[in-house]
Amino acid sequence: MSGEQRERRPGVVMHVRCPERLPEEAYRQVLEQMEELSPVVQALPPTAALADLRGALRYHGASASQLGDVLRLRTVSRYGVDVRVGIASTITVAATASAQVPYPGGVLAVEAADAAEWLAPLLVEELYGVGPRQAAVLRRYGVDRVGVLAALPATTVQRLLGKAGRTVFDRARGIDPRTVTPRRLPASVSVRHRFPRDVLDGAEARSALLGLVVQLGVELRRRGQAARGLTLSLSFAGGPTWEKSRRLVEASAHEDDLRQLTYQLMDAAGLQRGRLTGLALRGEDLIDGDQAAEQLSLDAARHARLAGEAASDRIREKFGPNAIGPAATYRPAS
Repeated sequence: MSGEQRERRPGVVMHVRCPERLPEEAYRQVLEQMEELSPVVQALPPTAALADLRGALRYHGASASQLGDVLRLRTVSRYGVDVRVGIASTITVAATASAQVPYPGGVLAVEAADAAEWLAPLLVEELYGVGPRQAAVLRRYGVDRVGVLAALPATTVQRLLGKAGRTVFDRARGIDPRTVTPRRLPASVSVRHRFPRDVLDGAEARSALLGLVVQLGVELRRRGQAARGLTLSLSFAGGPTWEKSRRLVEASAHEDDLRQLTYQLMDAAGLQRGRLTGLALRGEDLIDGDQAAEQLSLDAARHARLAGEAASDRIREKFGPNAIGPAATYRPAS
């Protein structure tokens, strides 16, 4: 088979829709699960993503629908997130299919040979890429279904919709030459703490914050990454939130550095009588840990803390994440 013939073979595209208002960290976890199935994943933030499954089908020895089921099973069992999955030969049809999956989740696969017939009865606004204004124009002229749109001459659609008309006409017939382009989100990782009751005690808030610093450092080192910046978010009773970001002097995953900047962010909040309900700390602009510059220092105390940090990581790895931590974060059971 020639290279040209291979290029003409239908693709196998997976379009994944996550629940609306999904936290960024949960969205990243869904992307990670997709990357375990296919090396070609394109993030479409904040709630969607694409994957090219052609190579994945051969590698896993499974059908596209089976891989969609595997993705759902993993995201539900590991993160409590159900997803809607559309699978087709083009991005347009796959994305249109995922939107037709009923909540909370499921898998809908459309064969390449059936794409035009499957699209035909859908409302024009249900075709991926057709916006409300375009749909309104089409409906004004009696074009309410994708099949009616596909049956029109291309020139007529272009007169109605302008430059976008040719693209919409092709997509109504299931034609879409675009390919999945690998694209990742800027790396970040978040940790959160929710207080069981509103907190006014500064010491209790500082203790919880230190616990988040430890959690974030452990997670960064587990991933082999370092953060270039931090964002602290505070939630208050009654709904208001406060958020501030700052850059680290050098990218780091060490609690020493993370704690110092986190406390500066907390001090910048100027808390007085605010009743805290929760805290969130996010490490941003992550890089591989081996790319982080390790500054030479004559500070013996810092060297001792870093050695203790490494020993604590080994203890956590062997006995669990809560096996060891700063005394200031310990709270006896009430």
